[in-house]
Amino acid sequence: MTTMRRVVATVDGVQVQQAEKPSAAPGEVQVRTTAVGVCGSDTHAVHGTHPFVPLPYLPGHEVIGVVEAVGEGVDPAWTGRRVTVEPDLPCFACATCLRGDVNLCENLQFFGCGWSQGGMADFFTIPAHRLHHLPDGLDDVAAMLIEPLATPVHAVRLVGPLRGRRVAIIGAGPIGLLALAAARASGADGVVVTDVLADKRERAQRLGAARTVDATAPDAVAQVRTALGGSADVVLDCVGMEVTLRQAIAMVDRGGTVALVGVPAGDLTLPMAIVQDRRIRIQGVATYLPQDVARAIELLEAGAVDTRAMVTAVVPMDEAARAFALATSGEHVKVLVSDDAALADAVGRG
Repeated sequence: MTTMRRVVATVDGVQVQQAEKPSAAPGEVQVRTTAVGVCGSDTHAVHGTHPFVPLPYLPGHEVIGVVEAVGEGVDPAWTGRRVTVEPDLPCFACATCLRGDVNLCENLQFFGCGWSQGGMADFFTIPAHRLHHLPDGLDDVAAMLIEPLATPVHAVRLVGPLRGRRVAIIGAGPIGLLALAAARASGADGVVVTDVLADKRERAQRLGAARTVDATAPDAVAQVRTALGGSADVVLDCVGMEVTLRQAIAMVDRGGTVALVGVPAGDLTLPMAIVQDRRIRIQGVATYLPQDVARAIELLEAGAVDTRAMVTAVVPMDEAARAFALATSGEHVKVLVSDDAALADAVGRG
């Protein structure tokens, strides 16, 4: 077989096309895709609201699969292994990379987000050093959450440790719920979560939030403070809109930290005089580092995340457009694209 299917996101929508099956170049592996997650960044890009992913592009950075072949110079022991991908592709040569912040590489490329390949295809190739081996005890449902969990793990590491600190999370979508799990695993107790939708607030409550607050309530900030017993020491904004960041600034304590985890669609106007006067730290969060991926795997192995509550639908690749529609609908948490019947049976077909 020399051709394969791949998903392409265009201005005309999400399409499944035929393409040449890629071969592993030196230093690369060829991976047969098992499952791919539809990320919020994917849905934003399809709707033209992602600031860094122009259309058309090849989606699929949340991906697991099995190594089919290895290129020259790659340990053949990788062949047959279940793997996930660390999708950022740093240069390893710029000043930022050399100091260890490879996720902030000055020449950063990103697999599945503007790169020449994405994981939403039957096969893909990628440098072998971007692989993480999946433990045998971690099933595919849990493995699909490694990449999205790594971002809130990174955020919590930047602002933590959280034990004994008052924590609020804005947004109860997939990243917000995973941030809740990461915060609790870091020792935060009594985390308060806000969202505009009642069903998302109910889900956050079931998954461990001490209290949830309607983000549209006129006194939402006051409700958060009351629930926490004071202003938040740390706020994780997992939405990234001007209104949510303003709420975060309003509810955080003097000297506290607001972590911007959600990706804003564009520039925001913020009350910088308050930020300056109250010495509020605005912490940007950009993807993750290898240790965050490793920590995400540890948390999933330990059962810190209710994976069945997080992964809520599986759609076959030929119906990828429907997967994007489900992911945008607000009725699901994490939607997967996969032709694996056993995975679909375990989760539920979308």
